[in-house]
Amino acid sequence: MKTTFLRNILALAVIVSFSQFSYADNAEAQKVIAGVLVNLNHFPSDADKAALMAISEDDSVGQGYRALAGAVANISHSANAEGKEVTARIMEASAAPAELKTLAEIVANLNHVASPEAKATLTAML
Repeated sequence: MKTTFLRNILALAVIVSFSQFSYADNAEAQKVIAGVLVNLNHFPSDADKAALMAISEDDSVGQGYRALAGAVANISHSANAEGKEVTARIMEASAAPAELKTLAEIVANLNHVASPEAKATLTAML
């Protein structure tokens, strides 16, 4: 009985540890995406694309953030058709965090550069 209790405690500790790492990775991904968008001028720089692609390939980052990072990496004046599909799915997802939905909405409405209102929102995320 004691062994089962200890196993349950250990399992809970492992789950809590991974959820914190995942949260930290999502928070960092959010900052990177927001930083790219706030400074975006028609398309991301090569350095920005590399950072975004690293996020999109990082399994420790949430699926929504990975998908959005890929969509932002492919922006050329505005999101392409695939990027608009990604942003629409994120905005419709009931489980998506509010911050992720906000980023998705900014990407969906982006036209060459972020609007002044979007820049203010993005700056607050940094």
